[in-house]
Amino acid sequence: MKTLAETYAAQKLAVDSIDTIRLSDPGHGIQVSICPSVGNIAYEMLVNGQPMLMSPPKLGDWKQHPSQAGIPFLGPWANRLDGDAYWDNGKLYRLNPDAVEIRRDPNGLPIHGLLLFTAAWQAGALHADAQAAQVTSRLDFWKHPEWMAQFPFAHAIEMTHRLSNGVLEVRTTVENHSTEAMPLVIGFHPWYQIPETPRDQWKVHLPVRDHYLLSPKVIPTGETKPVDFPDPTPLAGRHLDDVFGGVDTAGEFSVEANGRKVSVRFGPKFPIAIVYAPETRNVVCFEPMTGLTNGFNLAHGGVFKGLQSVPPGDTWTESFWIRPSGF
Repeated sequence: MKTLAETYAAQKLAVDSIDTIRLSDPGHGIQVSICPSVGNIAYEMLVNGQPMLMSPPKLGDWKQHPSQAGIPFLGPWANRLDGDAYWDNGKLYRLNPDAVEIRRDPNGLPIHGLLLFTAAWQAGALHADAQAAQVTSRLDFWKHPEWMAQFPFAHAIEMTHRLSNGVLEVRTTVENHSTEAMPLVIGFHPWYQIPETPRDQWKVHLPVRDHYLLSPKVIPTGETKPVDFPDPTPLAGRHLDDVFGGVDTAGEFSVEANGRKVSVRFGPKFPIAIVYAPETRNVVCFEPMTGLTNGFNLAHGGVFKGLQSVPPGDTWTESFWIRPSGF
């Protein structure tokens, strides 16, 4: 039974004059900080004072000049499209870059959707009791004509961060308010680290079966080969920017070094994983995805059979879980 000193807490705070939310699990020494006005990103997760997420610079500077950090959400498409148009329900939809800025990769392809750093999230009521601390934030996509000009499926998103028993759950619910089924290729791009330990000492475990082949523009071709990485896989001398299928949702992705470990479990509606570990940075990303990169167009071409959708008037919900140990 938790003592008073170990009770979970959920607080609204101002950090660098920016409204934030902090969830605390004193019994496990964990604090999670979320910034609704910068993409609703959980930008910091401290375990006994040690940062297990790549955090942004000073929060005020980050809000003015946002960059990838923490646990960003990718939608209404995750990762890349192979051009400025996509197919769904037998219809071709074209992006409208005159209505909103489209982020692009080095090859000029649209990347990471529209919502990465948006200030449109609204935090709801905070809750804490003897079992957990949590907050749910909401984004009404359908209220934004500049977004609807790119992705004309009226929908809303709720995201819950729940801290309980040393584990952070990130739960996403999508409400389809459209009259047609809404295609779903969304995901997250978390940035994990083992602080104060060189990357060359890190090892990762990948509970995956299929390794997707990629084009020179980093678009899946639809072809796969069996995963042939050692287990665990040392990161020393290895660059990863790979797409995997056959995720074992009973298993856990993990990065480990010097007795410290970050473990991540995907819910079954995240059957695709992207693993990104650049040689030049002390980070590794285990990215839960509902579908393949460019999944709309690959599904239309008959290459990708696993495109998920949300029926008209229905909802979709799934979670992933982050568990640090040894910190």
